[in-house]
Amino acid sequence: MDVDRWKRLSPLLDVLLELNPDARNAQLKTVRVQEPDLADELERLLALEDDSGGFMAQPLLDKPGQPQVGTLVGPYRLEVVLGEGGMGMVWLASRADGLYQRKVALKLLRPGLADPNLRLRFSREREILARLAHPNIARLLDAGIGSEGQPYLALEYVDGIPITEYCQSHGLAVDTRVKLFLQVCEAVSHAHANLIVHRDLKPSNILVTPTGEVRLLDFGIAKLLDDSEPAPLHPRTEVRAFTLHYAAPEQVRGELVTTMTDVYSLGVVLYELLAGTKPYRLRRQTDAEWEQAILAVEPLKPSVASQRTTDGGRDHSPEARRQARRLSGDIDNIVLKALAKQPEQRYASAEALSLDLQRHLHGRPVQARAQSWGYQLNKYVGRHRWAIASGVLVTSLLLGALAASVWQGRQAVRETARAQAMQDFVIGLFDNAGVAQQGNIFDARKLLLAGERRGERELAGQPLAHAELLGVIARLRVGLGDYQEALGLLERQQALLAQLGRVPAGLQLEAVTQHGRTLRLLDRPQECLQVMAPAEILISRLQPQQAAQEADFLSQLGRCRRLLGERQAADQLYERSLALRRAIKDQGGVAENLLDRALIENDQGRTDKALAGYDKALAHLHKHVGDTNALAAEIQVNRGHLLRARGDTDAARATFRDALVIAEEVHGEQHPVTLGIRRLLIGILVDQEQYREAEKQIDSLYGMTLAALGARHRDTAMASNTRGVIAFQRGHLQAALTDLAGAVGIWRGTADSQNLQGGLFNYGMVLHAAGSQDEALAALLEARALRVAQSGASDHSVGAVDRLIGEVLASQGKPDLALPYLDRAVKLTRVGLGAEHPATLFAQLSLARQLARTGHEEDALKTMDALAAQRGRYAEMAKLRWSARAYAAQVRCGNGQHDQGRRELDALVGELRRERPDGGAITREALAIRKGCGG
Repeated sequence: MDVDRWKRLSPLLDVLLELNPDARNAQLKTVRVQEPDLADELERLLALEDDSGGFMAQPLLDKPGQPQVGTLVGPYRLEVVLGEGGMGMVWLASRADGLYQRKVALKLLRPGLADPNLRLRFSREREILARLAHPNIARLLDAGIGSEGQPYLALEYVDGIPITEYCQSHGLAVDTRVKLFLQVCEAVSHAHANLIVHRDLKPSNILVTPTGEVRLLDFGIAKLLDDSEPAPLHPRTEVRAFTLHYAAPEQVRGELVTTMTDVYSLGVVLYELLAGTKPYRLRRQTDAEWEQAILAVEPLKPSVASQRTTDGGRDHSPEARRQARRLSGDIDNIVLKALAKQPEQRYASAEALSLDLQRHLHGRPVQARAQSWGYQLNKYVGRHRWAIASGVLVTSLLLGALAASVWQGRQAVRETARAQAMQDFVIGLFDNAGVAQQGNIFDARKLLLAGERRGERELAGQPLAHAELLGVIARLRVGLGDYQEALGLLERQQALLAQLGRVPAGLQLEAVTQHGRTLRLLDRPQECLQVMAPAEILISRLQPQQAAQEADFLSQLGRCRRLLGERQAADQLYERSLALRRAIKDQGGVAENLLDRALIENDQGRTDKALAGYDKALAHLHKHVGDTNALAAEIQVNRGHLLRARGDTDAARATFRDALVIAEEVHGEQHPVTLGIRRLLIGILVDQEQYREAEKQIDSLYGMTLAALGARHRDTAMASNTRGVIAFQRGHLQAALTDLAGAVGIWRGTADSQNLQGGLFNYGMVLHAAGSQDEALAALLEARALRVAQSGASDHSVGAVDRLIGEVLASQGKPDLALPYLDRAVKLTRVGLGAEHPATLFAQLSLARQLARTGHEEDALKTMDALAAQRGRYAEMAKLRWSARAYAAQVRCGNGQHDQGRRELDALVGELRRERPDGGAITREALAIRKGCGG
């Protein structure tokens, strides 16, 4: 087969080999329509591929002829194989004739190879190396023929690693990498001066010694320009010897090779050295794809490629951005000129490439870029920047001092006026505090409302002072729990600031921080992110003494990102904030960020680390700030949540009680934080199945919440949700549906509410119990969609919803639809929470019930009986055992084991009445099952 014919066949064959049989036949038909002969030849080659299962089953060479360690070749003794290629092997060898001691790299032809082409090439390499004498090229020390008639080349042994690995392992800067590459250019330029083209330049042939010196290796396929290369003796079997990834377009096309071919390969090596990747990013790593890219695809600029990640995304880290900025401009142009498709558009020689790189290092204009006046001026300024900067600095200092004195004078006047206005306002506010007095008690809300009105009158002509005042009143409103009122004030503040031409960056950032904080407290994290994210640019305009404001902003932005599931981004923001707060010794802020990072651990299911983080934050707070403050209550609340989720109900109740004591002292009894902790303690009563006491307390708490926060507040919805769950357990299904529907309605009216999904889940659960299966399914599917949007389809929280959806579908008589949901529920909870978690076990129980419904009673009973004997630390394990016993007895009643089923149910109902005197959903279900069992 001639070369041109193979060039036509090779890419088509690569494509066909990757296709399945049907697609391959279709592709062959298409080729046959256009070129029948070509299709026939492809078919024969594919048949050879199919029949090649035994190819290379036996070695081509006789093993006894293989060189062994200790073998003498000429005066050299073989020690270790350094490398192998298609032509031969390279051994580490030592001089063994006693004349002198030296380690060499001994290159041998493979024993048994009879191909005359390879012997010609081996002799050619000896002739080429004899011409070269350069410190950056591995020298030829000796050549000869061994006792077995085997030719050898003794080369300088280089103890080094490929240039790309060296730069990566030493973390070299861009300029240092370029200087190292200049040694490569010098070596290649020396070869070109001796009329030698290397033709296989690649990192593995360019080693760097521990002292940082480059050595160029392997002239095995090099070409002498002053001598026509002998034609191969067997051209039809001649193998392409160059490395495709580093080959120039003319090598791929089989055209004439010149010194500019090596320039292209140098460009590929330089690209990989600086950008960390090859010039072409392919979908399939086939030879055909590589050839197509080398011939037709223009490479990305190294500055762009250096920011690409392995999955095709973009690396936005500061280090990646700095690297890209360093490569953009001259280096991009130099590398792309070396990689030009047409040889005449590249550098004329390796020396020309080297000179342009040196011009860049010295700050001079490079030939790879158009020599415009502006470009040359920019380079001149860059080279003489210190002298120019000194002159400009002196002039600027004189002018700047004059301007600064004028500006500072005006700024001082404005700041004085603003401070005086704020002082007059505060004094006037307390002078007229009688409007808010009721006996011996001041109503803080009335006082703030009076201050707000006074500010509108007295600061109307000072919009900056008025905006600052609105921010102060908003923060006080947040402290009182009046989040909606605070939001209104902050929106007015933003409108005022937007009308002003110049606003101090610190005031702008503080306003945005409080706006985001309030939106987060109102359960609107998406809006929080929309408000805060664009303001991150303001950080660069802050003064060093405003680090506290920067840390506050970063912390609030991180909390909004965390609520939206962006945990990694949130953790990075917390880390930046924590570093700032430690630097300025803001100990309360440090404890706050320690809590933030512990919450991230908890979100990711690392509860042991999360608990340790809560304890660390609390200890830091107690040591540096004190025991009684709002943050201490918040930490204790989060500790209690974790303990409750782990089934340690008693410890959770004690932790919530500690938090309640702090909250009542810091916030008062009517504050949303205090009311929220009371609600959590009622939740503990529900966990402990004290439903009568929980019912009594929730009615009182709901009334307090309604009076303090109003009917549409999100915390009112939470109290209504808790009341609905308790009503469900008490068997008051209609009241439960009313309360839960009310909670869902409030949360649905709050944009981005994170509580809506939980409310819909509870609502669907009660609708299912009440027999309204269609409505239950609609609510649960909506809850599932919200959880998937927030946490992803593989999160364990989705598994809990899937379990209940499966139960509803089973109740509708749709077993084929129910089974996938139940099966997925088991898998998601097992992966996310563990095989022993109650959520996983309840999912297994639901799946077992479905097996029983579809005629697999024996398998179902096996699972149910195992779950009925399950033990564990979680509070819900008792509920699991009772439910499993009830469902197992139900199965026995249905498959003929009536007596055993009735006995088990009677024993279970008696136990439930003793253990659960307040009743509950499980007790009602067990009684219903017992009634259905008859007798």
